[in-house]
Amino acid sequence: MKSLEELRAIREKMQGKVGVRAENENQTRVVVGMATCGIASGARPVLSTLSDAVQQEGLSKKISVTQTGCIGLCQYEPIVEVMEPGKEKVTYVKMNPEKAMEVFKLHLVGGQVVTKYTLSGEARQPK
Repeated sequence: MKSLEELRAIREKMQGKVGVRAENENQTRVVVGMATCGIASGARPVLSTLSDAVQQEGLSKKISVTQTGCIGLCQYEPIVEVMEPGKEKVTYVKMNPEKAMEVFKLHLVGGQVVTKYTLSGEARQPK
């Protein structure tokens, strides 16, 4: 990003794709951390990937993709939180567009949590 105008252009483009916090209680919420730490770690392409996938599959009435500020786990950015009605929140960490598509297909469409990308899965990964 090189200028304020470029940032404004990105914002306008994303506003049409990213749902405003007007979801209902039956809608799955997907929240991407877009604070400075998230953006620096690559959250913008993750947000775009998820938003585009929801739009392309015609799932915008069922799934809301939004952004938030700092989630508080900067070392795990980019972070994606999935909140399904009646279920515990699932926090995916160290995401990238490829992992985001896997989460989209397996979790958001298929209903299967991708535990290897969750915070608890990250703790089990060898260093």
